[in-house]
Amino acid sequence: MGDPIQLKDEGNKFFQAGDIDKAIECYTNAIKESKDKKVLAVIYRNRSACYLKKENYSGAVNDATKAIDVDAADIKALYRRCQALEKLGKLDMAFKDVQRCATIEPKNKTFLETLRRLGAEIQAKLKTSFSTDSRVQNMFDILLDAEMETDKKEKAANNLIVLSREDAGAERIFQNNGVSLLLNMIETGKPEMILAAVRTLSGMCTGHKARSMAVVHMVGVEKLCSIMAVDNEEIALATCNLFQCVYDSLTGADKREYGKEEALVLDTSKLLKTILMSLLEMVASSKVSGHGRDQALNLLSKNVPRTNKKDPDHSRSLFTIDHGLKKILKVCGQIPDLPNQLPLTDNTQLIASVLLNKLYDDLKCDPERQNYKDICDDYIKAKIDPNDMDKTIHAINVISGLLQGPFDVGNALVGRQGIMEMMVALCGSDREVDQMVAVEALIHASSKMSRAGFIITNGVSLLKDIYKKTKNERIKIRALVGLCKLGSAGGDDYALRQFAEGSTEKLAKQCRKWLCNPQIDTKTRKWAIEGLAYLTNDADVKDDFVEDELALKAMFELAKSKDKTILYSVAATLVNCTNSYEKKEILPELVQLAKFSKQHVPEQHPKDKKDFIMKRVKRLLKAGVISALAVMVKADSAILTDQTKEMMARVFLALSEDPKDRGTIVAQGGGKALIPLALEGTDAGKVKASHSIAKIASISNPEIAFPGERVYEVVRPLVSLLSTDKEGVQNFEALRGLTNLAGFSEKLRVKIVKEKALPEIENYMFEENEKIRQAATECMCNLVTCKEVQDRYLEDGNDKLKLLVLLCGEDDDSLQIAAAGALAMLTAAQKKLCKKMTVVTAQWLEILQRLCLHPNPYIQHRGIVTVYNMLNADDIELSKKLIESELLEILTVIGKAADNPKRQEPINAARECLIKAMDLGLIKPFTTAS
Repeated sequence: MGDPIQLKDEGNKFFQAGDIDKAIECYTNAIKESKDKKVLAVIYRNRSACYLKKENYSGAVNDATKAIDVDAADIKALYRRCQALEKLGKLDMAFKDVQRCATIEPKNKTFLETLRRLGAEIQAKLKTSFSTDSRVQNMFDILLDAEMETDKKEKAANNLIVLSREDAGAERIFQNNGVSLLLNMIETGKPEMILAAVRTLSGMCTGHKARSMAVVHMVGVEKLCSIMAVDNEEIALATCNLFQCVYDSLTGADKREYGKEEALVLDTSKLLKTILMSLLEMVASSKVSGHGRDQALNLLSKNVPRTNKKDPDHSRSLFTIDHGLKKILKVCGQIPDLPNQLPLTDNTQLIASVLLNKLYDDLKCDPERQNYKDICDDYIKAKIDPNDMDKTIHAINVISGLLQGPFDVGNALVGRQGIMEMMVALCGSDREVDQMVAVEALIHASSKMSRAGFIITNGVSLLKDIYKKTKNERIKIRALVGLCKLGSAGGDDYALRQFAEGSTEKLAKQCRKWLCNPQIDTKTRKWAIEGLAYLTNDADVKDDFVEDELALKAMFELAKSKDKTILYSVAATLVNCTNSYEKKEILPELVQLAKFSKQHVPEQHPKDKKDFIMKRVKRLLKAGVISALAVMVKADSAILTDQTKEMMARVFLALSEDPKDRGTIVAQGGGKALIPLALEGTDAGKVKASHSIAKIASISNPEIAFPGERVYEVVRPLVSLLSTDKEGVQNFEALRGLTNLAGFSEKLRVKIVKEKALPEIENYMFEENEKIRQAATECMCNLVTCKEVQDRYLEDGNDKLKLLVLLCGEDDDSLQIAAAGALAMLTAAQKKLCKKMTVVTAQWLEILQRLCLHPNPYIQHRGIVTVYNMLNADDIELSKKLIESELLEILTVIGKAADNPKRQEPINAARECLIKAMDLGLIKPFTTAS
C-alpha cells in the first residue's frame, strides 16, 4: 500500500532519469491505490508517455483514452494518443486527435505541423487505396475474360502476387471474392497459374490471423495438401511456403507490424491440429510425390519441435510421435530399387532422419524417450522376417535412417542380438540390393569406436571382398566408403591409424577418381565425398586432395546440385582440410604425465602445422570454395542442420583468417552467406560466423560486403561478440567491425544503438588490453554524432565524459586521436558538455593544453577544435577561464606560425579560436604603431 500522489511523483522522477520500466511500475501501483478521478487521469496520461517510449502503442492508446474520458480537453493525453495511433497505422483517428489539439491551441507549431503531415499521409493512402482497387479489378477482369490471350493472363496472375504482398492489396483481393478466382486458376492445371494462385494466397495470409483462417476454410486443408502433393518441385515449395505463412499467422510467430487493425482473437488450435494430421498423412501416402513428401517433412521439422527448450509445451512432438512416428520410419525404410515403394527425391530419407532426431531431442524425460525407442523397436521387430527378404532389408534401412538421426536410438537397435550379424550376413547375399542396404547400414553403424572395432574384426575382409568382386559401381563405392570410415576411426590422431601405412592414401585416391568421373550418376558420386569426409582426418590425404584442383571443383559442383544429402559430407571434408574442428588444448605437463603412466598421447601430423593449413586454405579459395558455400547456405531444407551450419561457420572463419583473402570472400558472396549462419544454428556456430563477419566488416566497404538491407542484419552478430564470455580477439574484431559500420551512415549508427551495444562499448573503453580499449574508443568516436549517444553523455551521475577526457591524456597516439575526436564532436554538438567537461575532472585544462601542444597534427587539431567549441558555448565565464590560462599563449604561437601544408589544420583552427576570443571581447587585435 502507498500514497498515489507520492507514487506518481516517484514515477515522474524515474521517467526524467530515463528508467521507463521503474516509472511504469510506480504509475501502475499509483493507479491501484488512487480513487480520485482527476489524479487517475494524470497518472494514466503519464503512463501513456512511458508506453510510447517503450513502443507499446496499444498500451499508450488505452491509457491516453482513460485520461481523455475524464477530461476531453486534456491536450497532452490527446497528443500522446495521436502519436500512438499514428504508429499503429490508424491515421484517420490520429488526425482527429491532433485536430482537437490544434483547436485548443491554434498557435502551437507542433500540432499544426503534425496536422499538415497526417493530412498529406491520409491523402497519399487514399490515393494508393483507390489505385490498388483499380489495379486489383483490372487483374480480375483479365483473368475472368475467357477470350484473353494466355500470356496476358499469366502476367495478370503474377501482378496479383505483387498486390497481395501489400496489406491493402491483400484485403482488396479477399473482399472481391478473390479466393474463388484463385481456386479457378488452380483448377486450370497449368503450372504457371497454380504457382501464381498459391503465391497470391501466401501474400494474403502473411501476418493476418483472421484472413488466414478464412482462406484455409475456403480452400480446405485437404485441397492445399493435394496441391503440395503434385510432382512439381516449384509448386510443392510454394505450397509449403503458404502453409508456413498460415502457421506463422495462426500462432503469432509472424511479429511484423503491418500498420493494420489488430486481427480478432480466434481459436486456432483446432485448425492447427487438422493441418498437423494432414501433413502426417502425406508423409506415408503413395499418392504424394517425392517433392510434396519433402515439403511435408520440412514443415513438420520446422514447426513441431520447440524452437526454445525453455518453452514447457512440447505437446506437438508427443502428438506427432504417437500418430506419425511409424509413418516417418516407413519413409526411412524405403528402397527405391524395389517395386511398390513410395515416390522419393534424393533428399527425402535424410530429411526424415533429421525430423526423427529433432523429435527425439525435443523429449523431456526418460519415460518419453523410452516410449520413442519402444515404437521404433516394435516397428523393426514387425518387419524382420527370415522368409521375406524385402521386409528385412526395409528394417535394416530404417536402422540406417535412425543412425543418421537419433543416433542413440539407432545404436541401441544395432546392439540388439543378431542385428549386426544380420548386416554382415546380408553383405554376402546374392542380391545386389541386399548388399547395398547392408553396406550402408554398416557404414552408419561404425560411427563409434566400439562398433568400428567389431566391424574391423568381422566386416573389413567382407567389404574388401565386395569391393573387389562386385561389378555394380553403386555397391563398389559404398564398400569403399565403409573401408574409408573404418580406416579413419582414429580421427586426426597420427598414432591411431587403423590400416597399414599408405592404405588411407590409396583409398582417398580411388575416391577422388570416382568423384571426378562425370559418367557416374550424382547419387553414386556423392559417396566418394562421404569417403573423403572420413579420410581427410589424415593430413597426407587432405594435402593430396587440395592439390587435386579437378577433384575440388567436382566436389564444389556437387555441393551446388539439387541433392542436398551431400551438404554434411562436403562441410565435414572442408572442416578437415582447414583444420577448423574443435581442438582440445593439450598441456605439456599432462603429456609428460601420460607418457610416464604409459597412456596414449595424441600426436599431431607434421602436415597439420600452420604453414600447411594456410597453403590448403589458399588452394580452396582458388578452386572456388566460397561460391560453393554460398549455395550450400541457401539450401531451404531441414537437411541443412545446425551441426552442418556450425561446420560451415568454422570453415568460413578459417578462410577469413588472412586479411588478404577477405576481398576474395566478399567478391564471391561470402559476406552475405555468413549472415544466416550468424543468426541461426548452434551457439558455437553462431559465434564462429559472427567472428568471420567481424573480420570482414572491419576492413571492407559495408555496402559491397553486405549489399542492400543486409548490412543492417550484420549489427546484431557483431554486438553478440561484445560480452565478457567471448575471447579478447572476438571482442576486438567486433569493435573494429562496428567502428567501420558506425562511420558509414546515421541509419547504421541508430541500429547499433538500438541493439543495446553502447553499454558494452563503454565497458571496453575501461579495458586493460590496449588494443581493445583503443578499438572501443574509435567505435565511440564514430557513434557520437548520434543524438542518443550524445544524450548519454549529457546525463548526470555517470563517468562517461570523465573517461573520455582522461583517455585524451593517455600516451598512445591512436587512442588519443579517437578520444580527442569524440570529445571535439561531442562539444560541437552539445554546448552543455563544454561546461560539464570542466566539472568531471580537475585535470581537464592540463589535458586540453597537452592536446594543443601535441606534436601529432591530428591530435593537436582535435584539441584546438575542442577549445573553439568551448569558446563558442555561450558561457562567458568558461571562455574567460580558457583565455586567462596558458592556452592563449599556445593558440597565439600556433596561430602566428607560417602556413605549413603538414600542420595547416591546427594552424587554421588556432586562428579561428583567436578570432572568436576577439569577437567575445576577451582579447584585442594586435596593432602596429602608426
